Amino acid sequence: MEHGREETTTASPGSGGVTPVSPSGAEESPRERHPSVRPASVFVLDKHGTPLQPCHPARARHLLRTGRAVVARHTPFVIRLKDRAAAESEVDGVEVGIDPGSKHTGIAVFTARDGEEGIERRGRYAVQLDHRGAAIGKRMEQRANYRRRRRSANLRYRAPRFDNRTRPQRWLAPSLRHRVDTTTSWVDRLSRWAPVQAVHVERVAFDTHLLAAGKPLEGVEYQHGTLMGFEVREYLLAKWGRACAYCGATGVPLNIDHVHPRSRGGSDRVSNLTLACVPCNQTKSNRPVAEFLAGRPEVLARVLAQAKVPLRDAAAVNTTRWALWRSLDARHPTRTASGGRTKWNRARNALAKSHTLDALAVGEVDTITQVVGRVLVAGCAGRGTHCRTRTGKYGFPRLKLPRTKQFFGFATGDRVRAIIPAGKYPGTHTGRVAVRATGKFNITTRAGTIQGIHHRHVRLLQRADGYAYTTHPETIHERATTT
Repeated sequence: MEHGREETTTASPGSGGVTPVSPSGAEESPRERHPSVRPASVFVLDKHGTPLQPCHPARARHLLRTGRAVVARHTPFVIRLKDRAAAESEVDGVEVGIDPGSKHTGIAVFTARDGEEGIERRGRYAVQLDHRGAAIGKRMEQRANYRRRRRSANLRYRAPRFDNRTRPQRWLAPSLRHRVDTTTSWVDRLSRWAPVQAVHVERVAFDTHLLAAGKPLEGVEYQHGTLMGFEVREYLLAKWGRACAYCGATGVPLNIDHVHPRSRGGSDRVSNLTLACVPCNQTKSNRPVAEFLAGRPEVLARVLAQAKVPLRDAAAVNTTRWALWRSLDARHPTRTASGGRTKWNRARNALAKSHTLDALAVGEVDTITQVVGRVLVAGCAGRGTHCRTRTGKYGFPRLKLPRTKQFFGFATGDRVRAIIPAGKYPGTHTGRVAVRATGKFNITTRAGTIQGIHHRHVRLLQRADGYAYTTHPETIHERATTT
């Protein structure tokens, strides 16, 4: 089927039937050879702690088994050689790709070289960083409510301090600053474990000012390549889950449809745009959505509610993009790229849509020959609180916490392994521990929370660093088999 008016020129990779379009507008045939899937590499340090080239897990097991290396860190797994220095080793170096997001940020470690088909990348490690900006915003609002109540209550007099509160230049809200700091911190961590030579970061894919202004999309604009009108098209694909809003069809060409028809006074604002497959778009025609979905009230309510979803996530990424670039560029050689090029690279290499694969496809690359089959998910869990009092609904003290945070050598947030020989939870459990003064700990694992484990069965793997770790398989493409 040929592309009709308002039809998107690209679809999600692996959905079939769509030819990728290069940034210059020329069509390219998709790669017939899919990237191979390999396990995540192991970071290697020399005997002085200097990062060396990451190695295959089988090589790391051999070094540990023969006594040439010791474990330096459990998660991410890092080993340290006992008989080699960096000056005696050949280090090619690695590069880091970053796909920043509002709730999740993808980070990929890869090697790059000039091959027969241009710049070739091979994935070595993948991290999905889960932010806690929403939790920080909620706590800030809670604190503001407490202070607002105290100002209006009949309490002791305290001199006002409003005149002393100033914000520095380029100030960001704590929920936004958190995204910049955690992403920069992870790049610094990776540079301590691997010889990072360059960092590639993706610029924002959506221009919220352009989306809110409602620039008309008409005439020849629908006939241009992928990057023409990219902000609106890509935003709609992300907002509606790359599926038809009316029937839920996926893997088919999608049209940009007006919820309230333009012929009946509807606008071109993004809040009035949705995605529809060709049959639904032709059946709806210029009828209002209430008339088209009169027999399906649940679908009508969902479409109307989803159309009004604000641009909060896109605005968060827009606000932090330059702060993130400045923070990274001050530490590492940083190169920026557009979201359109990332999508083009991902489509021409037949990769699925994910944060870590986007990070692998950021910047100037021609072929991606290897991808990591399992992704490390680092959830920002915080480092606890200084407050030793739990408050009630209105801010009054409800519960006092112990002054000591460590019990029996463990602290909440430590990564531990419990080996239980018998009882209610026999077996080996690895996860994040929550300590109790009674010595009966709770361990949160990938399968759930195991309660009441005695401290004598618990062994420390890694001290708390503010993150909760887990892994999940990467979805390479529809026919891929992940490991």
